[in-house]
Amino acid sequence: MREALFVKQNSNKWEIYEQMQVKHPDELAERFIEITDDLAFSKTFYPKSKTTAYLNGLAARLHQSLYINKKEQTSRFVTFWKLELPLIFYEYRKQLLYAFIFFITFVVIGAFSAAKDDTFVRLILGDAYVDMTNANIDKGDPFGVYKKMDPFMMFLMIAVNNIKVSCFAFLLGILCSVGTVVLLMYNGIMLGSFQYYFFSKGLGLASVMVIWVHGTLEIAAIILSGAAGLILGNSLLFPGTYTRLISFKRGGKDGVKIIIGLVPIFIAAALLESFVTRHTEMPTWLSGLILMGSLVFLIWYVIIYPRKILKNSALNGKY
Repeated sequence: MREALFVKQNSNKWEIYEQMQVKHPDELAERFIEITDDLAFSKTFYPKSKTTAYLNGLAARLHQSLYINKKEQTSRFVTFWKLELPLIFYEYRKQLLYAFIFFITFVVIGAFSAAKDDTFVRLILGDAYVDMTNANIDKGDPFGVYKKMDPFMMFLMIAVNNIKVSCFAFLLGILCSVGTVVLLMYNGIMLGSFQYYFFSKGLGLASVMVIWVHGTLEIAAIILSGAAGLILGNSLLFPGTYTRLISFKRGGKDGVKIIIGLVPIFIAAALLESFVTRHTEMPTWLSGLILMGSLVFLIWYVIIYPRKILKNSALNGKY
């Protein structure tokens, strides 16, 4: 069957299913089964088409709606992190990828600029920070900045600041995504110049093993917050089959869920930075274990686990 004919035969049904106006869970389950059947057909005959991508997203939303409406013994709190948030990550995987690409591009720009201009690091990080770090390097304690403050007060300050940054990254998306990209640019260039500074001092590996103990979670959460901002902005720019208002409400709701879901990650990053990173003398294997553990968790929870949920649901065809 030609793709155009396949779309023509099913487009009305898909549009109705998009509205999610179903009261009975059994009807919702039937819709999900039908959509997964259409998705399987589309993946077989049009694997890289826009139709397949569209059906992927619709299947994710139906699955998410089904689990929200299903009567379960587990609390709503558990269901949110176990099912709802991972499925949002899957549905908006393109925005996650764009946020990652934007951020990494700006990190490279920051590092390249720092390498080409000796004054760039001071411009971005400030004279006070650079002078303090140079003094710490001369003392043989290049990461002494993490030891100066009381751990608990440091934790509170960092946690609040990180949550504030994530909220800004999301809310700035209302400026048609441009505001979010600017915030990602600012943080990406800062990270690139910051990391280059330590490499230029011969402390590249040491900085990775110390700073990224907490930085892995912190930077990943900033990127995910940027994705939430892109979701909000794109809901205005590209409403698709929805009215612009409905699309904006939907994008805003899903973006807020991502920000809420990131709060534990920001808190964990603040705890690590305040109570663990200060132990700069810790064995390399231990800091590497924390770093890699954080990275593996993020890859699993944001990328692998959501796909596993949908795959298992499609295979079982029941809930």
